[in-house]
Amino acid sequence: MARYLLTGATGFLGSHLARLLLDGGDEVVALCRDPHPDLEAMGAKFRIGDVLDCASIERAAEGCDGAFHCAGKVSRNPDDAEELYRIHVEGTRTAIRACKARGVRRFVLASSSGTVAVGSDPEHLATEDDEPDLGLIARWPYYRAKLYGERAAIEANESGVIEVVSVNPTLLLGPGDRRGSSTEDVKRFLQRRIPAVPAGGLSFVDVRDAAKAMALAMEKGTPARRYLVGACNLSIREFFKRLELVSGVPAPVLPLPRLPNLTRWITPWLNRAWTLAEGMGGRFPELDPVSLEMAQYFWYLDSTRAETELGWSPRDPTTTLADTVADLREHAS
Repeated sequence: MARYLLTGATGFLGSHLARLLLDGGDEVVALCRDPHPDLEAMGAKFRIGDVLDCASIERAAEGCDGAFHCAGKVSRNPDDAEELYRIHVEGTRTAIRACKARGVRRFVLASSSGTVAVGSDPEHLATEDDEPDLGLIARWPYYRAKLYGERAAIEANESGVIEVVSVNPTLLLGPGDRRGSSTEDVKRFLQRRIPAVPAGGLSFVDVRDAAKAMALAMEKGTPARRYLVGACNLSIREFFKRLELVSGVPAPVLPLPRLPNLTRWITPWLNRAWTLAEGMGGRFPELDPVSLEMAQYFWYLDSTRAETELGWSPRDPTTTLADTVADLREHAS
């Protein structure tokens, strides 16, 4: 049995990782800003603290064999850029510094496949050795912050002191996303609030399998390496058709042209069109230009490294979609 520090334990990925570790007999010390009864009920110990407060992390890391860093904020809002940088970059540096001070030997970071696996070529499957497209990633503060946070983590490797491994899951789906950080677009699909089909493609993975990848990386991951984790690459049209099959909700059919460089410019015009549609009985929400722009690109990846080096494998993607839909319906407000 090992003792692990876990940041972000109340989030979508962190909560599943906490349960996985506890079910395996490990001890989990969860760093939280506030007491969390659900974590206590699961058997985790919690410590009050913040990823920007080195002293609180040091106290939580005392006696831990390893650390899982899942803390973060998901946002597509450009106005959140400064906060995203603080949390994902400065927070990661602070967490590693605190773990070094307490002799924690292994540190596994929950990064994102979006640091390398996004581009304009639908035929390309990104690997861990691809160079990030900085010009593209710079458009989206969340992925920019994740990239710089990942770089800060990898650079913190110090032989004989701390070993840092990065796990880069793609879009997380599955049950338990109470904050809507990852499954909001599926929820909007079920509510028939997506009026058209963007021209890009996505990848997704079950959050429970991503948690397993984190645990395997702690055990087997090579220091200073990233591991891309995804179960399925699909065009957005194909993704919607699969959701239609498991949910019974008709998929949108109106295609949007692929104009990634013009998306933010044309979005106001599209919103005017949807407003007119609402006047004729439609019920479409205002489109988010950033989300629409992201959906013009292809987020495809190859998980071979995780499969061969970590022994990781995903479950059937259809099961993930069915479980996501069932969970969203069960907790619909």
